[in-house]
Amino acid sequence: MGLLQLFVGLFCAAAAAAFGVDPAVRISVFQEFSPAQGFSGVTQVQGFHDDTRAFLFQGSSRSVRVPDDAAGRMLQKLRGKSEFTIALTLRQEKLNSGVILSIHHGEQRLLELESSGQKSEVRLHFQTKGQQTYTEIFPYLLADNQWHKVSVSISASHVALYVDCNKIYERVVAVPLMEIPEETSFWVGQRNSAHGLFKGVMQDVQILVMPQGYITQCPDLNRTCPTCNDFHGLVQKIMELQDILAKTSSKLSLAEEKMKGLDSCYCERTCHVKGVTYREEQTWTDGCKNCTCSNGTVRCEKILCPLLECPDGTTPGYVTGTCCKECQSMCLFSEQTLVEGQRCAVHHPTAGLCQLFECRDRTMHRVASSKDCPQLTCAESDQITLTDRCCRVCRGHDFCEEENICAENSACVNLDAGASCSCKNGFRPLREDSAYCEDIDECAEGRHYCRENTQCVNTAGSFMCICHTGFIRIDDYSCTEHDECASGQHSCDDNALCFNTVGGHSCSCKPGYTGNGTVCRALCDGRCLNGGSCASPNICVCPQGFSGQNCETDIDECRTGRSTCANDTVCFNLDGGYDCRCPHGHNCTGDCVHQAKVKHSGQIWVLDSDRCSVCSCQSGRVLCRRMVCDCDNPTLDLFCCPECDPRLTSQCLHQNGLLTYSSGDTWIDSCQRCQCLQGEVDCWPLSCPPADCDFTLVPEGECCPRCVSDPCQAHTVRNDITKTCEDEHGITRFSGSSWVKHGTDCTLCQCKNGHICCSVDPMCL
Repeated sequence: MGLLQLFVGLFCAAAAAAFGVDPAVRISVFQEFSPAQGFSGVTQVQGFHDDTRAFLFQGSSRSVRVPDDAAGRMLQKLRGKSEFTIALTLRQEKLNSGVILSIHHGEQRLLELESSGQKSEVRLHFQTKGQQTYTEIFPYLLADNQWHKVSVSISASHVALYVDCNKIYERVVAVPLMEIPEETSFWVGQRNSAHGLFKGVMQDVQILVMPQGYITQCPDLNRTCPTCNDFHGLVQKIMELQDILAKTSSKLSLAEEKMKGLDSCYCERTCHVKGVTYREEQTWTDGCKNCTCSNGTVRCEKILCPLLECPDGTTPGYVTGTCCKECQSMCLFSEQTLVEGQRCAVHHPTAGLCQLFECRDRTMHRVASSKDCPQLTCAESDQITLTDRCCRVCRGHDFCEEENICAENSACVNLDAGASCSCKNGFRPLREDSAYCEDIDECAEGRHYCRENTQCVNTAGSFMCICHTGFIRIDDYSCTEHDECASGQHSCDDNALCFNTVGGHSCSCKPGYTGNGTVCRALCDGRCLNGGSCASPNICVCPQGFSGQNCETDIDECRTGRSTCANDTVCFNLDGGYDCRCPHGHNCTGDCVHQAKVKHSGQIWVLDSDRCSVCSCQSGRVLCRRMVCDCDNPTLDLFCCPECDPRLTSQCLHQNGLLTYSSGDTWIDSCQRCQCLQGEVDCWPLSCPPADCDFTLVPEGECCPRCVSDPCQAHTVRNDITKTCEDEHGITRFSGSSWVKHGTDCTLCQCKNGHICCSVDPMCL
């Protein structure tokens, strides 16, 4: 701990020193190339300040791709890094949805930052382990035609968004993996030649491959402590030092023991088995194994039984105390083959008599009954007639207590009319009746669950996972040097439980919630009625007009004063609402009261809070709805009805460059829903209906998950911590935990709600 405190102190002192940016860690995009030279749709303009160049991005026919030589120099600084900051100053047009910068190889987005004015979002896309694309969405509006300083800072598993020197969001995300291949393209102000076109002014666009790069924009922000990435590296170095120290100490101890052994005389090493001591090279038979004592270690080999060719009148059969079958005398009786000593009872149900016969010297001999059958205490329907005795027994009789031929590591199992042997967990049969069993070496056969940083050690009927030096135990199978759950550096939902694993963690939704652990939604008993929605466990949010735990109770708006009826009308309660009626003999105005203002009957107005919603007063009731789009109306608000916009400049091009969409059209591309709005294309992740099941997968060519019955086919599991996996040794694993199969490098096993599924990782081969 003292070493850790020393390193932290050194980091804090260095961070507090005078700040300067080494050109080797700064990627200044507009210094590497000028987008105004040779690129249409981009012009140099007055920026937020006069110290650097600013560029106006406009139009829909531009292709601002950084030249390969400049892109190569910039990407070399970013390659392999997990800590960097994207910083710039911008002024984005209202409602514009565009990409600030995009680094991608083919269809794989390695790093991309975009701002959606239509959805009021800032989206960060980057590549993680396994070449998966991770997307983090920050609800924030940059497209307001105002100047903003923007920084997105990534440090290992942390990402923070700064706007105008204010920290807006800080979140835990997947660790970025900047494995940037050759021929990677670098675009500025757009995703490609036709899509994600940013419209507005950008200045000081740079990527800072350093800790706390946001302070280049805002020097007054706190930078006195190390970053998450710094601390991860620090902890790793300390663990390496501890590992070296432990290995050195172990070697010294081993050397001392060997030196002590030089002074001692030779002692014969013996073996102790089942209370018997065997000398060196002594052999013996143990069940179905031939064993030898070798240097104090018992080494056994399975007995290979010869193929028997029995003469006439004999048949192969097991003899008590031996492993292999032997030729035994046999008798033929009532179309049955019996061996020496085996009995057969002949029951006469009508007379209630029974005769017992025994095979002796190849002949069936009648056995005289020496005593009467014991009186049974069970009902006659539960009495069982047996084939080897005259006396009946009750159902559930303990045959194993009468005679148990099952050897060590084999358990006797009672059946309805006899007993059989079954190998215990961790053992396999040495012959077909399972009377003799041998230990399974899970370590040698790769049938264990020891994960990385552990060593598998075989034991009788089971195995143990021993932690490597310098690692601490997580559970019976895994060891780690860091606990993401305890440190808070995990991706679990607030309503999920975090389970630490080697090199990572798993998430499981808390009771009362369902989901994949990173996203959990509430569950309500029964269901929310009358259009209600489940907000938290067993709590429904009811629509207007209903209340109760399941929204089952209609609210009487007339009694509670929630109606908009004017004073000259009478309120009548209805299911989910009310009606304003004029008393008989009165002449009512039909006026309404809305937001403390009187609206006349028949009056129509637009909501102040939503320019696309229209309300009307009808006989004392206020009714609101979305504006009806009449494209023939010359005064129509095109913002609310983009589909009525006839201008060619309001059309959009599909991602494939072959289709054209009008303003207001929507379509689906690459599991995203896209919309054209006045010439701007914005895309966001596709919303899928909830799959109310434990196991789901996304079929090839589809976007939304489907329920499956086979857990090993599932891509996503709704983990239930009560449904654990128990291996043949009785060791329990939580659902969601995963491990690399011992003895292999590429076989990954996972517990899925009580099912163990193993598969080969093709990315590992």
